[in-house]
Amino acid sequence: MSFDEKYFSTHTYANITFAKYSMYWWSNRFFATLARRYGKRGARLLEIGSGMGHLVGDLSHTFNSFGMDLNHWAVKQSKAAAESASLQTASAQELPYRDGAFNVIIIKHIVEHLPEPAKAINEIGRVTEPGGILILATPNLGSLLKPWKGNKWIGYQDPTHISLKEPEEWLGMIQSAGFELLRVFSDGFWDVPYIRFVPPMIQKLFFGSLGGLQAITGIVFLPMRWGESVIVIARKK
Repeated sequence: MSFDEKYFSTHTYANITFAKYSMYWWSNRFFATLARRYGKRGARLLEIGSGMGHLVGDLSHTFNSFGMDLNHWAVKQSKAAAESASLQTASAQELPYRDGAFNVIIIKHIVEHLPEPAKAINEIGRVTEPGGILILATPNLGSLLKPWKGNKWIGYQDPTHISLKEPEEWLGMIQSAGFELLRVFSDGFWDVPYIRFVPPMIQKLFFGSLGGLQAITGIVFLPMRWGESVIVIARKK
């Protein structure tokens, strides 16, 4: 499957709304909070896989922001949401930037799509300045409730997820690229339903409350296995 306009209405994107206060909106707000907390104001920031441009557009108010995506259609569309950011089409495995170009790099749910994710993470290490920050998120094969979902687990629903790996393998790649781990955590159990015959809304309130609290407050507290994504904050040595 190609990454084109159709991709943003299928598979894991099928039920996503970009509206304010949607789960997508809260996710972007949370990652923007992390970037502002750990990055240097006014420094160069890159979002790899910037999609529709909402996150990198928001961060343009704080950083000298750059966004890139393999999807030509998405890059074109993202210009409306990220007017102040520098945007281009490029591959995460061959970053078109000089060594040490960025203070903050965000790569959110991209590495699982790559045929050679280790190559991309090494490239990220190359273009991150010493002391710079990497913020990475990817589906969590170590999720405690993944066995409850079986083949219906969210990470398995997108056929372009060709590089799903255990958290420990991702952490090893990040460290091998020259980063030290600062925080490794998760985003909560939002892939309802987990239990048959219980209304999804009740399950969303029960299972998703901690992840929602973390997203709203911006306070990181969920252990790595307590959610459907593993999130890593690391600093370049």
